[in-house]
Amino acid sequence: MAYELTGKVKLIQEPKTFESGFTKREMVVTVEDGKYPQEINLEFVQDKVALLDALSEGMEVTVTFDIRGREYNGRYFNNLQGWKIVAQDSDSAGGNPAADEYFSTASAPGPGPGVGDDDIPF
Repeated sequence: MAYELTGKVKLIQEPKTFESGFTKREMVVTVEDGKYPQEINLEFVQDKVALLDALSEGMEVTVTFDIRGREYNGRYFNNLQGWKIVAQDSDSAGGNPAADEYFSTASAPGPGPGVGDDDIPF
C-alpha cells in the first residue's frame, strides 16, 4: 500500500553503499501539521537513490512511499521507503512539466529488485 506526504526538503544525505552492494540515501521532509511541524525521514534504496539527485533543500515535494517493517534481534524497526517524488513548482500555476516528468517517469512502484527485508538490520 502506498502513502504520500507533501512538504519541504530539509536535508538530503549522501548515498551510503554497504559491503553487500546495497545502497541507500535518506532525506528529511518537513510537513506542516498544525502547531508543530513534523520532520519525516524517508529512505530511498538501490535505483531509487538517483531520484534525490535533482532535489535541493527548500524545495516543495510530494513523496510516495511504502511503510516497511522488520524484526531484528527481538527489536522492531519501521522505515518509510520512498519510490516516487514529484516536485511542486510554486512559480507558476501549471507546474514544471520537465521536473514532474523526470520524477514521475524515473520511478516505478516498489523498492526495486534485490531488496530484501534482511539486507540491513535498520
